[in-house]
Amino acid sequence: MLLLAAVVGSGVMAERLSASNAGVALLANAIATGGVLYVLILGLAPISGAHFNPLVSLIEMAHKRLPRAQLPGYLVAQFAGALAGVWLAHAMFGLELVQHSAHVRASNGEIVSEVVAAFGLWLVIATSSRANPTTTPMAVALYIVAAYWFTASTSFANPAVTLARSFTATFSGIRLADVGPFIVAQLIGGGLAAVLTTWLLPRVEKSA
Repeated sequence: MLLLAAVVGSGVMAERLSASNAGVALLANAIATGGVLYVLILGLAPISGAHFNPLVSLIEMAHKRLPRAQLPGYLVAQFAGALAGVWLAHAMFGLELVQHSAHVRASNGEIVSEVVAAFGLWLVIATSSRANPTTTPMAVALYIVAAYWFTASTSFANPAVTLARSFTATFSGIRLADVGPFIVAQLIGGGLAAVLTTWLLPRVEKSA
């Protein structure tokens, strides 16, 4: 909820203060998103693993680090929390709570970008958590800030975030018709990264 409140709310604030300068608005949106990701992961990782992303939960389940029975609860919390965050942002800025985005994000470049964004996100999570788990919150936050700028899609990289953002007509929205292709691309990118990191980072067996 707080992640989406930050994504949508910072987009509204940025658009209002930037005098229609899209570059400045995107920069503000990216910094705010990276900042909130860092503090949320830092605080919530010891409690739930800080799974704000269904891709992360699915990959963790596939690696048997998340019990299969817990996955439905995680998915419900992720999608419901994301939608609640959009509504919270609308409420804070005095906007109509229920909206539908008309922001078209349907180009081939944006679809490829979502494959790249999701691939890179899991690669960063897997490698940083193996190298030094204390660096993972910062690594993820920095990656997302960077990916806002180097991907044509501005790096959604999260199915729950993608669907929730179709319910805002603000700066950060996405047309509902474009949500499906984005999510498919994210699943492909996350799956490819999971395969790569399984090979790249083989499980370390505990000594007897």
